[in-house]
Amino acid sequence: MLTGTAPSTQLVRRVNAGALLKAMRGAGIVTGTELMASTGLSRATVISICDELVRLGWLQELENQRGGGDYVKGRPARRFVFDDAAASVIGIDIGANKITAIVADMAGSPLSQVTTSFRTFNVPADERADVLDRIAAEALKKAGVSADSVLAVSVGVAAPVSRDGEVLTVQEFWQSFDVRAMVSERHGWHVLLENDANLAALAERWLGTAKGVDNLVVMLAGDRLGSGIMESGRLLHGQLGGFGELGFLENVDGVGDTYGIGHYAVLCGREALDKPAATTLRELCNGDPASLTAEMVFNAAQAGDPAAGDALDRVSHRMARAIGSISTLVNPELVVIAGGVATSAQALLPAIERQLPDFTFTPPRLQASTLGDGIVSLGAIRHALDYVEEHALDLYPASLPKPAAKPA
Repeated sequence: MLTGTAPSTQLVRRVNAGALLKAMRGAGIVTGTELMASTGLSRATVISICDELVRLGWLQELENQRGGGDYVKGRPARRFVFDDAAASVIGIDIGANKITAIVADMAGSPLSQVTTSFRTFNVPADERADVLDRIAAEALKKAGVSADSVLAVSVGVAAPVSRDGEVLTVQEFWQSFDVRAMVSERHGWHVLLENDANLAALAERWLGTAKGVDNLVVMLAGDRLGSGIMESGRLLHGQLGGFGELGFLENVDGVGDTYGIGHYAVLCGREALDKPAATTLRELCNGDPASLTAEMVFNAAQAGDPAAGDALDRVSHRMARAIGSISTLVNPELVVIAGGVATSAQALLPAIERQLPDFTFTPPRLQASTLGDGIVSLGAIRHALDYVEEHALDLYPASLPKPAAKPA
């Protein structure tokens, strides 16, 4: 029996409310008995918290009905349904060259997605904040919801972030740009900050190929390599937010840095152009190596070009070493290659899988993500929803009129 202080009792109540919301999201109409079965909570606890969630606007209680006109002993079961439209959340991915914002309802269903180019360096902080404002406003307008409905905003950044949401590695982008403070001050929203690869891991386990996988590595592998790591279903941060940072690859033979698949596909393709052998890569880039793209190299290899195929073999060998190294360290069940390069990376998986046993005694399964460029923003949605679930009793959905201010 719990006999703790009032704060500990309130904490238990918050946890129970979060468990009920998690059980009800996407479940349709449920009864108190069904919620007892899915959460393990007592009837008194379920009914008490449901009543409070109805008052706060999270749930709707439906009129009791008895089917068929048959007599059923006892009171009819109380029926509840989660209100997906009670409020909204925003997930934002600040990349090197663009920013993506997704607005979602309380079921996690995206209502809109907006992407725009974004120069992160040598731009005044106010201008960067203005860009965030514009894209958030556009996404809200496209979704047809008001700014007042937003309960939480999660922002993904390419930097280590502590459990408390603090960026711990000083980079040029962050020296004069406090995302959380600026967005919160301008709109009053609660703003969360998280590493982009960590958010990709949340998205992949929520909606992607890693559903139900508790021990997982998700690698953003476009221009740079970054990883989000989950162990026993828990996202790992480390002491200062650096868990999953891949700087150690600079000391791994055959890897040497943290550049990703996109970067090396171009680099190896350009080296193929320096050789006298015939290759369709020359036609694809009109004889200008500076115009060569990773997509051109993958397309040429798929069409059977030997030089392009050799270039991607080198990329596969390097990725096998990188994945083998991180697999030796954290022993995941599954490694997912994600980001804008994921679709192309599917072609590399067989070669990487063949070579993995050469670099780790515990080779994981490999998959390429199907979530596309929006994976970080989707993970940010999941991150924001987790926050809302945890603090449901303290938040006030826009669906319910604000209470009148108490007289002084």
